[in-house]
Amino acid sequence: MHSPSAAASGLLSFVEDSGRLRARLQGRWVVANAEVLDRLLGAAPAPAGRELDIDFSAIEAIDTVGAWLVHRTAARWQQAGGQAVITGATGEHEVLLGQVAKADRPAPPAQKKLGRFAAMLDRLGRRTVYVWEDLLRLVSFLGETVTAMFRLAFLHPGRFRLTSTFAQAQAVGIDAMPIVGLISFLIGVVIAYQGVDQLAMFGAQIFVVNLVAVSVLRELGILLTAIVIAGRSGSSFTAQIGSMKLNEEVDAMRTLGLDPVEVLVVPRVVALMVMLPCLAFFADVMGLLGGMLMSWVTLGIPPDVFLNRLAAAVTWKTYFVGVVKAPFFAVTIAVVGCLEGLQVEGSSESVGRRTTQSVVKGIFLVIVLDAAFSIFFATIGI
Repeated sequence: MHSPSAAASGLLSFVEDSGRLRARLQGRWVVANAEVLDRLLGAAPAPAGRELDIDFSAIEAIDTVGAWLVHRTAARWQQAGGQAVITGATGEHEVLLGQVAKADRPAPPAQKKLGRFAAMLDRLGRRTVYVWEDLLRLVSFLGETVTAMFRLAFLHPGRFRLTSTFAQAQAVGIDAMPIVGLISFLIGVVIAYQGVDQLAMFGAQIFVVNLVAVSVLRELGILLTAIVIAGRSGSSFTAQIGSMKLNEEVDAMRTLGLDPVEVLVVPRVVALMVMLPCLAFFADVMGLLGGMLMSWVTLGIPPDVFLNRLAAAVTWKTYFVGVVKAPFFAVTIAVVGCLEGLQVEGSSESVGRRTTQSVVKGIFLVIVLDAAFSIFFATIGI
């Protein structure tokens, strides 16, 4: 190993020439010599308005650390009123110096610490902007999806992926029937059991049939089904598309000239639009069966009496109010799930985060839509 003085003598020398200062770089300007190089450059003569020629002609090797030391010296020389010129540099040297200069950005100014109330307002404002931008993304993606559906339906029907749609219908519809049926059946049992206790105070136990029918057919059947599907299928859409995004399969589709919305999104949206009304009908039937069973057990109302009372208590409007919501819920759940999947980036952690957001947003929007439909139907008298 060389001593610092020996290393210094072979790394840098200064020569005065007609009011110009020439810095001749020699040897290896690498991280191993960084301490010595920094000390040598710090001992350079003062600029005094002179021009500094930094000569690379005799340098053996230079890395990022050496290039940064040269760049820092030239910048300091110029700030002091002098001029710095690089001479004798090869193309590789110039590229490295250019990259170092590009990366040399001033540190951002320290942010003023906000008070507690101001910090709360700042968080609220940032969150509001995020929600607004997220809503705009959702509306934009919904428009893109609807456009793709019309394009496939009227312009290029041969590009519609029927096999993929049937596969998704199997996954989101048939495979979901057990959990949807069980939940709806138990909800019917709970409504009937709780309703009997309250109606018994007025001697109106027979109206438990009306309570079960209206609750299940108008609201709870489709609402609970949509919530289950948002948690089950919405998360599945996000995870599937998110994994494809991480594996660069979505980018590969675009490279092959395929539209990811047509290939991945439209089949899922169509499948859910078809299957959710079917699941809603199945949920209504199971909910009524649960209410009928509990009415038979607790009140002794036989099934034939329950069905006769049911026919008198409800009309086609009661069922229509519930099932007409299904396609709108389906589009909301599918679009949110697919959009969150397409926004996955970085790592598998992003898949988990986007899947959680997909479920939360899907359920929230379903409840908002249900409330809007309730107000609308009440306004028009249905």
